[in-house]
Amino acid sequence: MANTRRDFIRRAGHAGGFGAAFATMQSLGLLQTIGYAASTPDLIPESGKGIKVAILGGGIAGLVSAYELGKAGFDCTVLEARDRPGGRNWTVRDGTSVEFTDGFKQTANWGPDSYFNAGPARLPSVHKGILRYCKELGVELEVEVNSSRSTYLFNESTFGGKPVEQRQAINDTRGHVSELLAKCINQNALDQELTKDDRERMLSFLRTYGDLKSNYSYTGSSRSGVAQLPGAGPQEEELREPLGLHALLDANFWNGMLFEEQLDMQATMFQPVGGMDRIPYAFAKKLGGVIQYRSVVKEIRKTETGVRIVYARGSSEKAIEADYCICALPVTLMKSIPNDFTPSVQQAITDTGYADASKVAWESKRFWETETNIYGGISFLSSGPINLVWYPSSKHFSETGVVISGYGAERNSRFGQLPDVPAKLAASREAVEKLHPGFGDQLRNPMYVYWAKIPYNQGSWVNRGAGFYSDAYKAFTEPDDRIYFAGDHCSRVGAWQEGAVGAAHRALEMMTTRIRSEQQARAEKKRAVG
Repeated sequence: MANTRRDFIRRAGHAGGFGAAFATMQSLGLLQTIGYAASTPDLIPESGKGIKVAILGGGIAGLVSAYELGKAGFDCTVLEARDRPGGRNWTVRDGTSVEFTDGFKQTANWGPDSYFNAGPARLPSVHKGILRYCKELGVELEVEVNSSRSTYLFNESTFGGKPVEQRQAINDTRGHVSELLAKCINQNALDQELTKDDRERMLSFLRTYGDLKSNYSYTGSSRSGVAQLPGAGPQEEELREPLGLHALLDANFWNGMLFEEQLDMQATMFQPVGGMDRIPYAFAKKLGGVIQYRSVVKEIRKTETGVRIVYARGSSEKAIEADYCICALPVTLMKSIPNDFTPSVQQAITDTGYADASKVAWESKRFWETETNIYGGISFLSSGPINLVWYPSSKHFSETGVVISGYGAERNSRFGQLPDVPAKLAASREAVEKLHPGFGDQLRNPMYVYWAKIPYNQGSWVNRGAGFYSDAYKAFTEPDDRIYFAGDHCSRVGAWQEGAVGAAHRALEMMTTRIRSEQQARAEKKRAVG
């Protein structure tokens, strides 16, 4: 039975990945551009005069809430347990102490320009909400090199156990798949309903896309890198022998090759100059004394006219009463805080779990730049306890930099099953040695951040299982009387700062809509009485 062009595109995607389907749609003139818009809270200036709001948590959601409410005249107080703003937006620098809930402690001993983002480390261009705040607050941004064709894919069971440059794996895969598709089309071997024009356009496209010969064969391409670069005199360019299709079709290679095709990972990506925490500190500068640091929330209670928050500051216990509350605490913390939440919210808190991601960062001379031409991007390892090595995107060509070797959830992973921190650091160093033989011993001063044991977080991001959106998510995205929830667990953009921004905006919209409605009702009642 004949199929449509849509079927053909889908099969091209199955064979060559998203990139092949994307390019196929371009060649057939079927690609549509999708626009993205940032949410903006619609708050009337001075509308919050005389209204007090307690904001729990000084992460991105709490900071956005206080910032926007402050512009509308609300009297806000942010209670933050740490001595810094940002929550999971945390940049480790020289002198930063990392202490776990079990007492394990490290202190960074790095050069003055070295840093690594222990939490979020990139800003997608489609995340317009957080990017708008960067512009509004004067946070200088630079390009974050999220992918590079010079980085590696590594699988011990293929290609002799040697790392392969992504440019070679990606372009050889394109070449092989294009050859197969071209030959099938040319021999009328596909049961696709393509017009004569479409057939000719596809063959022309595949020759270009896969860098095929005139007979539609793939014998290698300079796109995949060369065995010898051209030079002066008799030195000619020599192509590499193409990698075999059978090994390239290993799913363990697909993950790395298609990583940058995810919407949130596509170029162009950004990062703040000097560290991701430039964002929360910019908010904090605007908010000033609105933020009360070292203030640990102990109770969340409802009153007849609002809320009462009990918190500890130093050795003393205090309380704050407010008309409304924005609860922007991680769900992990809400589990242990006595509260007056409705049963549905309490059940959502009980049912919500967090991932336990970690990162391992090392300071080192920039051998990845000087020896292998890698300037940012990520190398992927599909065997062993370490899954990736992430190279810095800042201060290229400087003497030293901070490289991440290992990032991901530990639960049920080979890395998480390692017996102790020294074993995890050894595995992290070994992964760099596999990719860059002879250079693993140049790694110095490791910093291991395990979010499950970071105080006032105890988790990296919400686990979003099949039932989360139908149960817990529904409870978190609706108000509990005068308490509103914000954070990435209240957004479908999970594990990103953009999710926290959007959730804060939605909470503010719901709260201020209620306030306006009540104000209008009181005004109408007053007019009726008068």
